[in-house]
Amino acid sequence: MEKLMEILMEINPDIDYKTEKNLIDGKILDSFSIVNLVAQISETFDIEISPKYLIPKYFNSVDAMWEMIQAILDEE
Repeated sequence: MEKLMEILMEINPDIDYKTEKNLIDGKILDSFSIVNLVAQISETFDIEISPKYLIPKYFNSVDAMWEMIQAILDEE
C-alpha cells in the first residue's frame, strides 16, 4: 500500500488519503487526476484495470483502491 500512497501523494499531496472516503463522489479528484491515477497504478503494479473496475466505488478511498489492486492481481 506504500506504493499506492506515494502515487496519490504525487497527484495531490494536500489530500488526507488515510481518512478521505469520497475522493470521487466528493469531487476531490478531478478527471485529469483520475486518468493519471489509473495510468500510474497500472504501471506501478503491472496490471490492467478493466472497465468493470473504472467506477467510483473503487476510487473513493485508498482502501477501495488497494482492494481493487488486490482483486486484479488475484485474477491474473
